[in-house]
Amino acid sequence: MELFLELIFFLAIGYYIYQFAQVLFRLGHHVLFPISEEDLRGIRKHPDKPIYRPTFSGQRTGVIIYSCMLLFIVAMFFLLYFFREEDSMSWFFNVMLLLPLTYSDDGVNLFAIVDDGILSGNRFIAWDKIKDVQFIPIDMNHRFYGFNKGANSGYELKVKAKFRSTSCVVMSDEMKEKLTDIITGKINVPVKVEKEVTAK
Repeated sequence: MELFLELIFFLAIGYYIYQFAQVLFRLGHHVLFPISEEDLRGIRKHPDKPIYRPTFSGQRTGVIIYSCMLLFIVAMFFLLYFFREEDSMSWFFNVMLLLPLTYSDDGVNLFAIVDDGILSGNRFIAWDKIKDVQFIPIDMNHRFYGFNKGANSGYELKVKAKFRSTSCVVMSDEMKEKLTDIITGKINVPVKVEKEVTAK
């Protein structure tokens, strides 16, 4: 049982490290969007926070923080493993509680379209993995409404892949059209614009 749980841990942490390595490898290379200052102002990971350039220097702080977090989790695993009490599994579950931290893609303030896919936070999504793309208008019922006046008339772009999804805030109709043109040139999935269904 213990060996099985350890294998799950290494598969999970290995997946996050692999995803992050793919992002690092593509930073600054073959970027299709954003290129200009206008592009950078036109999209955000969160309405309150403009994104940084999709280069290593632009993302340096987020890259360092996320790298340290991954190293910390791996280091905690080995420390607790070697100093654990015999026949105790509580050390392992303490480490597993840290894994959800690696899932958040807010640490690296990045959204970019490159030749072979989309970079979003600490994740890379290849074009052939994308199953659904939609723009959801930000209205009074939307979770992002009220954070930023500019975003209130914008859209949330949602990109869904087989096992994960990502999103960004698009600040204007012009930027929505620009993103639509780029995305439809890369995938065969139709780009939809629809209202978000809210629970009553």
